[in-house]
Amino acid sequence: MQGQDAEVIHRLIQDPEIAVLTGSVHSSTPQQSPWSMGSLRPIYEPWSTADDRLVLAVIEQKTGAMVGEVVLKDSHEENRSCGFRTLIGPEGHGKGLGTEATRMIIRYGLQSLGLHRISLEVYDFNPRARHVYEKVGFTHKGTGRDALRFEERWIDVHYMSILESDIASALPRRTSTRTADLLRDRTMK
Repeated sequence: MQGQDAEVIHRLIQDPEIAVLTGSVHSSTPQQSPWSMGSLRPIYEPWSTADDRLVLAVIEQKTGAMVGEVVLKDSHEENRSCGFRTLIGPEGHGKGLGTEATRMIIRYGLQSLGLHRISLEVYDFNPRARHVYEKVGFTHKGTGRDALRFEERWIDVHYMSILESDIASALPRRTSTRTADLLRDRTMK
């Protein structure tokens, strides 16, 4: 991703559903995102050359439009591990783009980058994302009870991970040609 992609991310995170599902807000009442364009650009610009993360744009092949991102983050070289997060905007929903982009970056991390473990967190009120992660091969490893306060109730967070030994059964050997066009790499050297 490059600095100018921050504009697309800024637009995507204005979506009320995305703000809720990512735990960025504590109410479904419409409100301004805590992330301004001015705060996102300085974050995304150095990520284009960062060594500790891989930030890829998810592109819808038919339109060429960026519809989200997938991120390997917080890498720990000695443990051969990192975290994962994804964001797919409304125009990318229901097309399999999130599943395919997740599958592709996980395969890349475990097979090409030599990672041993990739982990993530998903809130209890986001079963659609959890389903995608399970379909790709992540397994539930634990629950952080009452991790997020949302509309006067507590929401659990679920911890999931995938190991390099899991990929043989979870991830197909080859991705489709469509997948090769799905992600735009602008970071990791």
